[in-house]
Amino acid sequence: MKAKIIKLLQRAVHYYRHKSIQFTLSISFTLVALTGMGFMGTIIYSRFISSTKEIIIGNNKQVIEQVNLNLNIYLRNMMRISNAMYYSVIKKIDLSNESLDKEMNLLYEANKDNLVSIVCFRSNGSLVAATPINNLKKNLHVTKQNWFVKANQEIENLHFSTPHVQNLFHDSSFNYHWVISLSRVVELTYNGNINRGILLVDMNYSGIEQIFAKVNSNNSGYVYLIDSNGEIIYHPKQNLINSSLLHENNKVAATYKDGTHEEDFEDEERIVTVRTVGYTGWKIVNVTPAKEFYMSYNQMKFFTGMIIALTIFLITFAIQFVSYLISNPLKKLDDSVKDLEYGKLDLNIYIGGSYEIQHLGRTITSVVLQMHELMKEIVIEQEKKRKSEFESLQAQINPHFLYNTLDSIVWMVESERYQEAISMVTALASLFRISLSKGKNIITIQEEIEHAQNYLYIQKIRYKNRFQVKIDIASEIYECSTIKLIVQPLLENAIYHGVEYMDGEGEITIKGYLKDEDIYIDVIDNGLGMPEEEINLILRDNTRVHKKGSGIGLSNVHQRIQLYFGPKYGLLIDSELDEGTTVHIHLPRVKYNGNTLNGEEDS
Repeated sequence: MKAKIIKLLQRAVHYYRHKSIQFTLSISFTLVALTGMGFMGTIIYSRFISSTKEIIIGNNKQVIEQVNLNLNIYLRNMMRISNAMYYSVIKKIDLSNESLDKEMNLLYEANKDNLVSIVCFRSNGSLVAATPINNLKKNLHVTKQNWFVKANQEIENLHFSTPHVQNLFHDSSFNYHWVISLSRVVELTYNGNINRGILLVDMNYSGIEQIFAKVNSNNSGYVYLIDSNGEIIYHPKQNLINSSLLHENNKVAATYKDGTHEEDFEDEERIVTVRTVGYTGWKIVNVTPAKEFYMSYNQMKFFTGMIIALTIFLITFAIQFVSYLISNPLKKLDDSVKDLEYGKLDLNIYIGGSYEIQHLGRTITSVVLQMHELMKEIVIEQEKKRKSEFESLQAQINPHFLYNTLDSIVWMVESERYQEAISMVTALASLFRISLSKGKNIITIQEEIEHAQNYLYIQKIRYKNRFQVKIDIASEIYECSTIKLIVQPLLENAIYHGVEYMDGEGEITIKGYLKDEDIYIDVIDNGLGMPEEEINLILRDNTRVHKKGSGIGLSNVHQRIQLYFGPKYGLLIDSELDEGTTVHIHLPRVKYNGNTLNGEEDS
């Protein structure tokens, strides 16, 4: 992944290098602006989403707290009636000679707006007292009623039932009510003896409906009530749920702890806030579908997008204008100096724009004028330098010839080989006659080959004919021109570095011929050869130390040929280890006409 990113960055850099400065400025500033605005827009939008969600959650908590407060009042009112009936009436009356009817009726009348009935039973289910109706239905198994069973199971607690229709008594008007029942175990006194009984207070269910209906009319979502097992006590869409036309996540909501939760129910995202009601274990559940606040998100997204788009448009326009002001003078200056790279010096350089660009234009104008003058001086200086370098290289040749030959003569004299020494001195005289050439640098190829033959004669005597020489020169190149002393250094290299260390007999061949109207002279040996790295360095590295010979032969010859005839000509080396070496001398075909070459005087 990292390598891909680096590659993309390299491509982008390469792409921008070939674009105009105006394009680069425009794109760069635009990208910076887009990145900055995108970053700001993301922060603003994220902050808005977070704030909106916090507000919705806060509102949901306030709604639930208000519902919880009202519900607590409702439940406390039931508990207050139950406590008043138990502690103020039942505890003070001996049922063997007194009745609960009067006090029960008074308590009912005081709270009849919310009450449906107050009933007291013995532990066997027989009726003790009831108001406002006491005509208990026959064959009714009171002891199997859920509220009765729960009260007997936990005698110390108050028990609130889920909503149900109370049908304990015969009602001539058949007006049966939905109620929430509060049941508890009470102590009944008969002749001073304590017996267990059950006190039942039925509160009108409409009180809970009013509490929740008011909240649901103002809330963006809805609020419902469940018991600790998840059974619905109140739901604004209870009829649809009972008809299985709508479903609610009430069983899962019963497992939620108090607080805010996010859930996905039937492919709908919802924010659920839960609050447990004291004394009962009931839970108030506030549900807000995500689509309710996504509408606000979308509006904010549209508003933010419009602001960002407008800002980007204005910034882009400003960037284009500024980049034009910066780049246009530079473009004019660039156009005015384009021909400079092709060597054209007669230019009308643009001077305009900002102070820096004007200064640059004046500087380039001054530089062009100076270049114009320097070019004239360089042409003259280079010509002088070329002649001077050639003369310097030429001057290195003669001392080395003399050194190598005299070294051989001394060796022969010391070995008392006087006749061979005399022959070598004679050959040396012939050698120097051609080397001096009356001060001329240009000689015929025939004279150069004769000079090489004298050199080979001296070396064959020294090496006791350890190598053979073959010379094959095409007759049509004999009268062509060459600079002197170019074959002998190649022969010296072939002897010292080619055949001297061979186990068998060495062989050196000199061939001269025409190819593509150019002259080639090859010096070929069957010696040890050399590696490719050596070939790459030998013609261009003058600093290397040589163990034998002049140490300047091949590179010297190569440079002198190129200085005189141009970079197209010179030496080319082919060599393989244990196979031998071939050095090609490449010269132009120029007819010899005395002391001149190409119209130049020989120095």
